[in-house]
Amino acid sequence: MLSIIPYKLQFKSPAGTSRGVYTERTGWYITVDGVIAGECAPLPDLSVDFSTCGSLLNKIIHDASVIDAFSKGELPPELVERLRPYPSVLFGLESAVWFVQSKGFTTVDSRFARSECPITINGLVWMGSYEQMREHMEEKLSQGFSCIKIKIGAIDFDKELALLEQIRRDFTKEQVTIRVDANGAFSSDEAPERLRLLSAFDIHSIEQPIKAGKWGRMAGLCAESPIPIALDEDLIGVNTLEERLQLLSIINPQYIVIKPTLHGGISGTFEWIAAAESLGIGWWLTSALESNIGLTAIAHLCGILSDQYPKMQDFPQGLGTGALFTTNQPSKLTLQGDKMWHIK
Repeated sequence: MLSIIPYKLQFKSPAGTSRGVYTERTGWYITVDGVIAGECAPLPDLSVDFSTCGSLLNKIIHDASVIDAFSKGELPPELVERLRPYPSVLFGLESAVWFVQSKGFTTVDSRFARSECPITINGLVWMGSYEQMREHMEEKLSQGFSCIKIKIGAIDFDKELALLEQIRRDFTKEQVTIRVDANGAFSSDEAPERLRLLSAFDIHSIEQPIKAGKWGRMAGLCAESPIPIALDEDLIGVNTLEERLQLLSIINPQYIVIKPTLHGGISGTFEWIAAAESLGIGWWLTSALESNIGLTAIAHLCGILSDQYPKMQDFPQGLGTGALFTTNQPSKLTLQGDKMWHIK
């Protein structure tokens, strides 16, 4: 029996981005025979299916063909194709089916699933006041993170540069990797100079320096930037393999950041990776503020990919830890420094 349960999670502290501040998280759990198996967690003002997710899910779970397929641990291929424009719905259903197939992920065959190998993750510093960001940055460093991702674009740019200067004053690029995420906050005109200023701090990469949809301008930045550029929001709404190859061929970024909830579910993740690999473009996976239900599915996906792509094994992924929320679902994931482990 399939059903959906709406949920609301409260953030322990407001989570700031250049698009606004999150104080709560809403979504839907998918249950199979009363057990939570998957999660649909669209983001407001970002997910293309945010306004339609609940009604679409309710319709799908009452479809006789879907119910029959779930009983066999399957998802109808035609439904997967139909849900390409609805990535959070697709991810929730795909992860729920995977949960059923693998008996609650207990039969997933990866070193991560067997508790033999962890996933390295980056520490995330949300936007806030200079004092708040500095405090959070120092906390992540003291916790043992060797890769720090800092959200930029919401406070005075000079203060953001000062934060980066502080890190580099105490740690070399060999000791601490710095990633920054602008969430499209820079204008096309100011982006080149800001990228030049940021390059003084040995930045690993910058996510989405300008708004999505400006393919020509982003291509120019990727060709000329002194900092490697990673696409994020530009991947939203690009739903077929042909479109994905076209986007990557035109912009030719150094990296793409793949979020299953936003960028095509589990099947879409494999398509993005295939497209990026064919063009010599780097990639990593990132969660998108899911609860522990969605995070667990993404972590197991990372574990499988780590076995398939050895270069990924020590490359920090952008996985949250579930610690942002006051309440959450139980989890077998645990964090030791910057290493995420699955506890059998």
